[in-house]
Amino acid sequence: MPELPEVETVRRGLDRWVTGRTIAGVEVHHPRAVRRHGPGPDHFASLLVGRTVTGTRRRGKYLWLPLDDGAALIGHLGMSGQLLLQPAGAADEIHLRVRFTFADGGPQLRFVDQRTFGGLAVSEGGATLPGELAHIARDPLDAEFVDEEFVTSLRRRRTGVKRALLDQTLISGVGNIYADEALWRAKLHWARPTDTMTRPGARTLLGHVRDVLTEAIGAGGTSFDALYVDVNGDSGYFERALAVYGRAGQECGRCGSPVRRDPFMNRSSFTCPRCQPRPRNGRY
Repeated sequence: MPELPEVETVRRGLDRWVTGRTIAGVEVHHPRAVRRHGPGPDHFASLLVGRTVTGTRRRGKYLWLPLDDGAALIGHLGMSGQLLLQPAGAADEIHLRVRFTFADGGPQLRFVDQRTFGGLAVSEGGATLPGELAHIARDPLDAEFVDEEFVTSLRRRRTGVKRALLDQTLISGVGNIYADEALWRAKLHWARPTDTMTRPGARTLLGHVRDVLTEAIGAGGTSFDALYVDVNGDSGYFERALAVYGRAGQECGRCGSPVRRDPFMNRSSFTCPRCQPRPRNGRY
């Protein structure tokens, strides 16, 4: 699933190519793509036609486009969602779900989603922050993210540190890939109990989370297949910099030990058994 760097890369592309344009038409090709919009596809389209996009914003893995009437178009990419800018004459994608045309006659915005786990919705009055996203915590790249509040909340949890990093009500935007990478940098095992961490240790981990996300954005995100691309259809290349994620059996770049893969929440966790030993009693 796209995480913060992938969604931020898409947001930046939309900000460049969609902000300031007026929506002339909306075609919903598959109702599941707008299932989060309760009143249905026709209502979804009616709220958007004639509206001008005034900017782009993101919280965690969600993004939204504020509109000139105070509403917002919310998007979540799910497992395979893509928001693509395409010339009007370009052939339709096999998995095209929603098409937006603009009054200037320029490139269309297309929502393409092979697995249909992603989706779009309109939040009336949600330009500043859609109510549907208010429960999601700020992400560590947000200017209003408060480090010490995160540190305090993390240490109060009674869970493993990776579970905490994936909790979008504690810190948003971090998923499986970047949690593993930050934990490797911090030399922490994914099962490390959060209530055994010191404040300096939690701050160090947060710094690594922030660094990994920033570097991944600079690389355009991580693309393991053709399902994640930016608005121009280009893949990210942060995969080349991954230290442990997806590298089971390969050498740890720090100590040379084979990277280990463990089952984790119906997914996988990748660690170095030497750099990130399983937790014992004691403090970090």
